[in-house]
Amino acid sequence: MNVNEKFKLPCGASLPNRIGKSAMSENMAKPVFYPGREFYQAYKTWIDGGTGLCISGNVMIDSNHLGEANNVVIEKGLDNFSELKSWSKASADSDSHIWIQLNHPGKQSPKFLNPNPVAPSQIKLAPPLDNMFNEPRELTEDEILDTIDRYAYAAKVVKDCGFQGVQIHGAHGYLVSQFLSGTHNQRTDKWGGSIENRMRFVGEVYKKMRELVGDSFPIGIKMNSADFKKGGFTHEEAVFVAKSLSDLGIDLIEISGGSYEIPVMTGAPIKDSTQKREAYFLEYATDIKKVIKCPLMVTGGFRTGKFIHEALLEGNLDMIGLGRALCLNPSFSNQLLAGENVESEVQRLTSGFKIIDAIFPLEIIWYTMQIHLMGAGKSPNPKAGVYGAIFHSAMEIGIQSIKRVRS
Repeated sequence: MNVNEKFKLPCGASLPNRIGKSAMSENMAKPVFYPGREFYQAYKTWIDGGTGLCISGNVMIDSNHLGEANNVVIEKGLDNFSELKSWSKASADSDSHIWIQLNHPGKQSPKFLNPNPVAPSQIKLAPPLDNMFNEPRELTEDEILDTIDRYAYAAKVVKDCGFQGVQIHGAHGYLVSQFLSGTHNQRTDKWGGSIENRMRFVGEVYKKMRELVGDSFPIGIKMNSADFKKGGFTHEEAVFVAKSLSDLGIDLIEISGGSYEIPVMTGAPIKDSTQKREAYFLEYATDIKKVIKCPLMVTGGFRTGKFIHEALLEGNLDMIGLGRALCLNPSFSNQLLAGENVESEVQRLTSGFKIIDAIFPLEIIWYTMQIHLMGAGKSPNPKAGVYGAIFHSAMEIGIQSIKRVRS
């Protein structure tokens, strides 16, 4: 297969090529929780750049449980439908899709935003993250069922507002990921214990979504290939969950890995790994690809046209997931589609001081600044310094917010 090849999802919808923009948190919602014109402009830029599938940054399903101060939220009683519809029009006159990624942070809701976070079990995040997040309260059965309903309601709103699909964020240590993890989910009821029980939550979220949006609307999931944490969600469990969701009828599985405890999704080394090549999680894709019926998208580390074409030809994935490369060069996809051996300028960022690197997640806020530039109708600035990104983020979203922004 090649990047230009169109293909159908199990639900019958078609994607125009094999390039997907993976979710990156935009962190630029307006009060109260609605997407302004900047969202339309940024996504129009990516679609004009040739990307076939654009997945939004995490849109929250509960305004009481935010990941960041400037999240978009979809929930009952919140009227931001007209703004959501305006955002969806970025894909008008195009075959490209915009899918909204729906998320609940669980215990990963910062102290300054949420004094009472919730989680599958009453277990703190490991140090030093326990300084940034309050100890969570264990969800009750009724709250679990309410959260499932919230995911489904938001998915229906996404469809009604003109978007082409929805993605469940089941990776990077958020609530769905917490349910899947043997470390974070130590419940003794039907929502915990065996992997069959720990995946019950995400299975019920998918089934309730499907009930409300119908059989022809795309539903995907972003999930970890592994947590890379002792006692956490293993690769073998990831293979089992992927197969189970595929059997249920999910349309696209995107694999990433890690969490904010073990942040391999931002390029941190994967310990005890045989990783040798450009993409972070490609080696884990092979096992998952063997057992699923739906398409597989792999995200993390793709940098060169040559390697992207090789990865597709090998047949262990169906879509290439790009993130930071599209923040620096929104026409990266068009260059790939034209057969150019394009190479991304993405590189590891540092302030030069370990204490500053430890306080501020430079890899995220620097690229968030690039999204904000595109949202303002400007071109990305690959030469921008990290201190400029810190200042920009402090002015845009506040100094507290940038201490824990999201991927």
